[in-house]
Amino acid sequence: MTEMLSYDFMQRALLAAVLVGVTAPAVGIYLVQRRQALLGDGMGHVAMTGVGLGFIFQTSPVWMAVLVCVLGAVVMELVRSRGNQRGDIALAMLFYGGMACGKLLVSLSAEAGSGSLESYLWGSILTVAPADLVTIAVLGAVVIAVTVGLRRQLFAICQDEEFARVTGLPVRLLNLLLAVMAAVTVTVAMRVVGLLLVSALMVVPVVAAQQLTRSFAATQAAAIALGVVVSLAGVTGSYQADVPSGPAIVLLAIVVFALFSAISGPLARRRHRAPADRGPEVCDVRLPGQGAADANACAQSGPTSGAGLAQ
Repeated sequence: MTEMLSYDFMQRALLAAVLVGVTAPAVGIYLVQRRQALLGDGMGHVAMTGVGLGFIFQTSPVWMAVLVCVLGAVVMELVRSRGNQRGDIALAMLFYGGMACGKLLVSLSAEAGSGSLESYLWGSILTVAPADLVTIAVLGAVVIAVTVGLRRQLFAICQDEEFARVTGLPVRLLNLLLAVMAAVTVTVAMRVVGLLLVSALMVVPVVAAQQLTRSFAATQAAAIALGVVVSLAGVTGSYQADVPSGPAIVLLAIVVFALFSAISGPLARRRHRAPADRGPEVCDVRLPGQGAADANACAQSGPTSGAGLAQ
């Protein structure tokens, strides 16, 4: 371990792993809650076009991917809000077109070889440069500020958009903001786990945490902790075993999910034997304008919409 930390590239890799381990589940919990777990995968396809443009114009592929992915996320959200069959077809065209366009642009670039493309598809955390680390830190800070600072509002639109609209929340704006944050997270994590695996790091820690937690806040905190642990362990293990870090991180997260699933059954039966008058503490996220008395009453009323998060 001491030898590993003596290398500058490993120090940058571990720091990048921590940043991505925090950022990905912080956004992924909202995607899981609204049953859009594969949205990150689609955004990864769109981000390929940005990577290709970065190679063509000889600029930062990360920042170019951010720009393209954010524009793609806005289009996705506008199409999703219509909720018709043609919208699904349009999204499929956008996803596949983004991947094909990215590959074509990369092949036309004189400076990008197959190795460069592989590093973005599967991740190459050991090659993270100081400039990449600054980019990851800045974008990650923005994502955390939004997803944690607006937790109540984002939770509301993920649970019930109509109810959130009745309470006066700007539903369209919040949906767009969430889509943009997911797009930014994809570009932040692509240097760590790659565009093809980034969705897994956004989703698997969340569903693993749901096996043992019963409230939104607890799930969010546990998912972020798991994201950091599996990212650090994956990078360390990949260095020791000389294997790619992105697949190692994702497989480790899946192993943790399997272990948590195995122990969630006995834990649930133990909870059922608890006194019936102790309602589950599920309403730990209050909407703007909701009083403390309403939240306390909700917390003692038994399973509600928040309980669905832990199922």
